[in-house]
Amino acid sequence: MIPRQYLRDVEAILAKRHGNSGDYWASSDGRVGVGSPFSTLECALMLSDLGMNRNDSVLKNASKLILGCWRDDGRFCLAPKASIYPCHTAGPARVLCRLGYAEDRRLQRTFEHLLATVHTDGGWRCKTFKYGRGPETEFSNPGPTLDALDAFRFTKHANREKMLDKAVKFLLDHWVSRKPLGPCHFGIGKLFMQVEYPLRRYNLFSYVYVLSFYEQARRDRRFHQALTMLESKMRGGKVVVENPHRKLAHLSFCIKGAPSDAATTHYHEILQNLGRH
Repeated sequence: MIPRQYLRDVEAILAKRHGNSGDYWASSDGRVGVGSPFSTLECALMLSDLGMNRNDSVLKNASKLILGCWRDDGRFCLAPKASIYPCHTAGPARVLCRLGYAEDRRLQRTFEHLLATVHTDGGWRCKTFKYGRGPETEFSNPGPTLDALDAFRFTKHANREKMLDKAVKFLLDHWVSRKPLGPCHFGIGKLFMQVEYPLRRYNLFSYVYVLSFYEQARRDRRFHQALTMLESKMRGGKVVVENPHRKLAHLSFCIKGAPSDAATTHYHEILQNLGRH
């Protein structure tokens, strides 16, 4: 059920439904990842976070559009005739899992594909070199790796599959190195440390939230260091949004510098995973 305090936010998101020339935030040719943060993928997540029932026709139709990008080999092709990278598959997978599709046969094939394409360091690596080639580009991309773990947490593989443990370790190691890694140069710096909400990209809040679902992380001091950093930025037991997307800054659930009940719901999930709630 959508809390009364967020009804206007939901209305504002729904008002953007045709903003990318198609329906349900997609483009006319079915691109579900364009127009950030008002893309099909991101709007579906935001509406779910704000309490919209996954059986609502809006989320059902948005999910149908996303599933329309699925390919028989388990990957997702987010644009006609475009190259397909791991981030294009992990992103839609995490959204669909959040919307209740983790047991769908198509997602099962996606999980098989992801497990079969793990990079040597345990994460997922997109072979696109927009920043040039260097030693750092031989590593996985932390962002897509976190997205993949976000999807896998809904499956039987979580806390059972050794390859996922290796992915968790890769991200925990990144907390220490903090260097830009992967072809897309995901680093841990000042921007990463500014709490963002919604959980839409590689950021302190997303990092702690997703890793809290994995036993290996919960036992690791590096995870607890990241959690302590997140908690040091809270106020009155609530998550304070430090860096909202500028196009979302007018929405009440993610006002810059203000506590967010919607964001704090995810913090309570972290505590529950830790057995502290």
